[in-house]
Amino acid sequence: MLRRASQLLRTIPTATVFPRRLPQPHRHPLPALRLNDIRDNPGATQQKTRKGRGIGSGKGKTAGRGHKGQKARGTARFGFEGGQTPLRRRLPRRGFKNRFSLTFQPCGLGKIAKLINAGKIDSSELITMKTLKDTSAIGKQIKDGIRLMGRGAEEIKWPIHLEVSRATARAKAAVEAAGGTVRLVYYNKLGFRALLKPEWFAKKGRLIPKAARPPPKQRDKVDSIGRLPAPTKPLPFTSEELEFTAKREAAKVIAA
Repeated sequence: MLRRASQLLRTIPTATVFPRRLPQPHRHPLPALRLNDIRDNPGATQQKTRKGRGIGSGKGKTAGRGHKGQKARGTARFGFEGGQTPLRRRLPRRGFKNRFSLTFQPCGLGKIAKLINAGKIDSSELITMKTLKDTSAIGKQIKDGIRLMGRGAEEIKWPIHLEVSRATARAKAAVEAAGGTVRLVYYNKLGFRALLKPEWFAKKGRLIPKAARPPPKQRDKVDSIGRLPAPTKPLPFTSEELEFTAKREAAKVIAA
């Protein structure tokens, strides 16, 4: 009887049970690029082995070099040739390097004229070396000063007043022919920094230094001591300065 009942139960059709499908979040076909997901590919970088940092690292104590011997020691210094006289001492010295030489950044009159026409430089005010630096008339690598060159002198058609470290005869003649002036001023290292970057002293909480006098060998090459901070009005030449400038130009002509 029980056997027949079990057979009847097997023949009764049962409902098909499907697994419940949970809602899936929407996924983009391509993963979004995020800053926190950016990293190097596996194997792109390799951590440096820090030797001599404990026995547990496997590279402690002798750091894999073994005990003593030439291969356990360090390397010779650069240029060492085993005790014999190295090549840099076997060869004689050549040339001469002047410790007191000055390097001036050249700046042509044509470039200054273009900046005036573009409205970046006001020709009615004094043009100092700080003006030329701030308007990108010259590069940032200024060492000892600026030399005014005569390139593009024909473009100067209005009076301008400049204060530079040096000036060629052609450049000075072109500026003076247009009714302007060129004053050669002296700045030492500290004064030149105060002229170009006065904000550096304010940042350090320091006062602008006083302008230094030129050394004896440079007194004949400049007209006056540079003014600090950067001036905006030209300084008229005195009779003594004009006389001194005339003597200097005459000496140049005689030497040539």
